[in-house]
Amino acid sequence: MSKVEKLFDKLTAGRNDANFSFDDLCTLLTKLGYTAGKPKGSHIIFQRGSSFLNLQPSTGGKAKVYQVREELQKLNLKPR
Repeated sequence: MSKVEKLFDKLTAGRNDANFSFDDLCTLLTKLGYTAGKPKGSHIIFQRGSSFLNLQPSTGGKAKVYQVREELQKLNLKPR
């Protein structure tokens, strides 16, 4: 199982939202077809078609919980 598959499984499991690494979320979004725009401060805007995600890491290099959940909604996925 590749790293991206493991990250996708972790995302869809829904029990690791608070422990999802910001770098891992960025990697997963890139592999899912999003393109990262130029960072503005600590914010990075990802775009895929008409879908936008504005991400900002929280302290400790983790992704913010609401941003992880927002990604699940954008992908029309529900935690397992």
